[in-house]
Amino acid sequence: MAVLPIFISGDPVLHSPAAPVEIVDDDVRRLVADMFDTMDAAPGVGLAAPQVGVGLRLFVYGYSDDEGQPWRGVVVNPELLVSPAQAGDPDEDEESEGCLSFPGERFPLRRSERAVVTGTDLDGAPVHLDVTGWRARILQHEYDHLDGTLYIDRLQHAYQRTADKIQRKRGWGKPGTSWQPGVDDLDA
Repeated sequence: MAVLPIFISGDPVLHSPAAPVEIVDDDVRRLVADMFDTMDAAPGVGLAAPQVGVGLRLFVYGYSDDEGQPWRGVVVNPELLVSPAQAGDPDEDEESEGCLSFPGERFPLRRSERAVVTGTDLDGAPVHLDVTGWRARILQHEYDHLDGTLYIDRLQHAYQRTADKIQRKRGWGKPGTSWQPGVDDLDA
């Protein structure tokens, strides 16, 4: 398998809705295996196909809870159901998140406490994830990528201005900008 380059904010593939996966063939299976390798090398807790330059509706996730219990999988053509997030400002300690496509930064963002994701796995078997807390945040974040939305697009105004400044300073926001986990010195 291979570690793929991760595209950085500004590339059109990150800002466009992804197409449904029509058939799971060897190319899609190889893509998913490479996405797991890339996510692990980055390191991250989720990775959507658009982040590696592929405009398909699928993502991988991998997270171990405080007891070390692994939670890992792939969702093809996911659907997401969430209840509205609570009103108010996000807690900077409890509700901050980062993104491998905006590496090295974290910003607070209010998300729904619960998420339900349905779809299929690589064998066509149904996937049904009904999760809360950090796992719900991961699923919402990855699902957003499939709709062409980065978490920085959802930030409150003050944080959005900071993200915009960072993007300009680092020369991001242009097509083709990417980084290579394990090669480039970025702290995502």
